[in-house]
Amino acid sequence: MDNQAEVREFLTSRRSKITPEQAGLPTGSRRRVPGLRRSEVAALADVSVEYYAKLERGNLAGVSPAVLESVARALRLDDAERAHLLHLAQAADGSDALTRPRRRATKQWKPHPSLQWTLDAVTACPAFVRNGRMDLLATNSLARAFHHDLYANPHNQGNFARFQFLDPLSRRFYPDWDLAADITVAILRTEAGRNPHGKELHDLVGELSTRSDAFRTRWGAHDVRLHGTGTKRFHHAAVGDLTLAYEGMEMTAEPGLVLTVYTAEPGSPSDEGLRLLASWAATQETASATEETAAR
Repeated sequence: MDNQAEVREFLTSRRSKITPEQAGLPTGSRRRVPGLRRSEVAALADVSVEYYAKLERGNLAGVSPAVLESVARALRLDDAERAHLLHLAQAADGSDALTRPRRRATKQWKPHPSLQWTLDAVTACPAFVRNGRMDLLATNSLARAFHHDLYANPHNQGNFARFQFLDPLSRRFYPDWDLAADITVAILRTEAGRNPHGKELHDLVGELSTRSDAFRTRWGAHDVRLHGTGTKRFHHAAVGDLTLAYEGMEMTAEPGLVLTVYTAEPGSPSDEGLRLLASWAATQETASATEETAAR
């Protein structure tokens, strides 16, 4: 990724989203740009117009944390956006190569036995581990059954983003497809700031940008997102509609990896749906084992 281009487009996109009213500034009658002017952001951040213009041209090398915080406040950045700005500044300084642990290639990553034991011990709900590139790396049996549509097409390569934008089944699996697509791209954007030189991420973004207009438009918005908690709606072909709460927890022993668990409100129709999914998964595993035995 071109760091200067990333910085320039990110800062410009954030500036365009803030109205003068939101910033407590007079609106005026002749505004040629959406959002705030550079001079207005500079004033709010208490830096010179020339200095802010240099930042927005993509030059974050050597910028102090205090200035970054001032710019973040002026642009009303949320926690995810502040972290993204910091990662871009670290990349500009070259300090990310010194401070970030070396990451093994995705294809070589294998879950530690104790991690897989932990996932397998979760029997009532889907639990899985993904990376910032949205590769599904490790699952329990219910998560494998839950993501049956993703695994059904080998071209997805176990990747949520490919499934989201290149597989028609994703529009059935995600009833709120646009929202799910926004989240997927925002997570990839966040990873691009944290790992700007990752070849596999660069290749994935290039592939999706070439093959999906929906992805390309969202990628250009420069929205970012941290893992966390919330609620999503799904439709599983075997059990129907599910409304599930999720908890995403970053794994401190493996930077960049997130453990996610989906749960349903006790006694709700979705809770019953997860029990039906577990039964369906057991049936599928039995059928698969029978086929393997017959093939020997």
